[in-house]
Amino acid sequence: MDRHFGEEEGGKDGGRGDPLPESPANPGRELGLRCAAMSGGSARSLAKGSAPPGPVPEGLIRVYSMRFCPFAQRTRLVLKAKGIRHQIININLKNKPEWFFKKNPFGLVPVLENSQGQLIYESAITCEYLDEAYPGKKLLPDDPYEKAYQKMVFELFSKIPSLVASFLRRQNEEDCSGLKEELRKEFSKLEEVLTNKKTTFFGGNSVSMIDYLIWPWFERLEVLELNDCADHTLKLKLWMAAMREDPAVSALLTEPKVFRGFLSLYLQNSPDACDYGL
Repeated sequence: MDRHFGEEEGGKDGGRGDPLPESPANPGRELGLRCAAMSGGSARSLAKGSAPPGPVPEGLIRVYSMRFCPFAQRTRLVLKAKGIRHQIININLKNKPEWFFKKNPFGLVPVLENSQGQLIYESAITCEYLDEAYPGKKLLPDDPYEKAYQKMVFELFSKIPSLVASFLRRQNEEDCSGLKEELRKEFSKLEEVLTNKKTTFFGGNSVSMIDYLIWPWFERLEVLELNDCADHTLKLKLWMAAMREDPAVSALLTEPKVFRGFLSLYLQNSPDACDYGL
């Protein structure tokens, strides 16, 4: 199963440096697809055989994404929270364009590309870049200790994506009680952070970078029927409720029905999964 739903970043299927594809047989259609793809997060994804998009216009930054990818959601949350003008090009992660490996040798999303042609990948790195490169609302604290504190919380969270991915792989094959117990233990660690911090959010009294970095996996608990794993963590449940009220988070929420449809196709390795619901 690809990393794109829950596993750690840095996959094994990249690094091929594939050459750019030949000119398409129907360039007008390909141009139309590219324009549609750049219109926003709900555009259809680009797949193998598609032509690469042109340069990024001045005043914009481009994010290569996939509508259901939690890692790419991190980047899109930061773009939304900071009000950064951007283009979204969705990539079909089950049928990746050859040219995409020139953007990221791992073949993974998210990837940022600016108008100078500079490329930034790995989700946490893209988020920190956006916070430093764009003025306005700062999501990372300036205080060295507080910044280090957020990075330590991020490390406490680090096992959760792979546990979620393991649950997805096994949920229809065997008893998952052991995985659920591991998830409960990881949630307890985050509960302790909030208890000691005595604030609603992990970085203080308002949403900050660490909250956006970990939120995508908590949004998916309902769809995966894992909400009960957080029943013992009252402060974490309050945090989850508060996050849903955040404007950036609420703008990017995916309907559970759509998510379930995506998952059904994704687990069958269907190339149609990434465009489910469009």
